[in-house]
Amino acid sequence: MSPINFTHILTQAVDELSESESYKGLFHQHTDGNPLPSAHALCNIVELARAIIFPGYFGNSTVNSRTVTYHIGVNVERLFDLLADQIWAGLCFGGDGECNACNEYQREEAAQLAANFISRLPQLRRVLATDVEAAYNGDPAAHSFGEVISCYPAIRAISNYRIAHELLLLGVPLIPRIITEMAHSETGIDIHPGAQIGSYFTIDHGTGVVIGETCIIGNNVKLYQGVTLGAKSFPLDADGKPIKGIPRHPILEDDVIVYSNATILGRITVGRGATVGGNIWVTENVPAGARVVQRR
Repeated sequence: MSPINFTHILTQAVDELSESESYKGLFHQHTDGNPLPSAHALCNIVELARAIIFPGYFGNSTVNSRTVTYHIGVNVERLFDLLADQIWAGLCFGGDGECNACNEYQREEAAQLAANFISRLPQLRRVLATDVEAAYNGDPAAHSFGEVISCYPAIRAISNYRIAHELLLLGVPLIPRIITEMAHSETGIDIHPGAQIGSYFTIDHGTGVVIGETCIIGNNVKLYQGVTLGAKSFPLDADGKPIKGIPRHPILEDDVIVYSNATILGRITVGRGATVGGNIWVTENVPAGARVVQRR
C-alpha cells in the first residue's frame, strides 16, 4: 500500500496562513537589527533584582556579611547590562505590528533608564521589607521572615509588581507588563504594573487575586485569595472601543481588609479601616470603619 501524500493539504494550509488578511493585527513585522524582548532575559533580571533586594535568599546562597558588598556589586553590574538591553528592546518594539526605528539614541536612553531603576533599588528594598513584615505579622503559620521571603507566593508577585511599577514610572514600555504577567503565571496573582500600592501590603494565600491598572491601595492593606479589584464597565469611544487610561478601578484606603472571593468593582472607595467580607459583590462606596458582610 503506497503512503498517502499530504503535500497538497499542507501547501493549502501554508497559503491560507500566509494571506495578509488572515494575520492582520496578529503579525509582528520585525526590522533587521532591532532587538526583541526576551522572556528568558527578563526572568534573569527579576532573579537578579531579588538577589540584590534579598541577598542570600535568592541568587548565591553562600553570601555573608563579609562578601555581601561584592555579591551585590556583581549582581548590580549584570542587572544593568541585561536591563539596558531589554529596555532597549522595549523601546524598539512597536505596539501595532511593526518595530519602531531603533538608533543609538534609544540605546543611550535605555542605559539611562536602567541606571535610574538601579538607583531606586534601595527604596524598593525598604518598601518590600514592609511587605515581608506584613505577611509575617498577618499569618500565624509563618515562623520567620526567611520563610516568608523564600516560600510565600505573595512576596514573589508583589516583588515583581514593585519592580515593574518602578519601570513603568520611568516610562519603560512593554517590559513592566511582561514582568507582572510572569508572576501571574507563577503564582496566580494578577497585579497590573500601573496600580498604586502603599507599604505593608500583603496577600494571604493569593491564588486568583486580580488588581486592576488604575487601583489605588493605601498602607497596611490585606487581601485574601480570590479577591477581584476590577472595573464595573468600560466606557466606549465613537468607534465602540474601550477608552484607555481612565480611572475605573477601586480605591482602598489605609488599614482595609478584604476577605476571600470578594469582588469590588468600579471607581469606588473603601474607606480607612473598613472590612469587606468574603464572597460578596461591592459596587458602592464603603464608609471608613464599616464592616460589609453577607446577610444571613
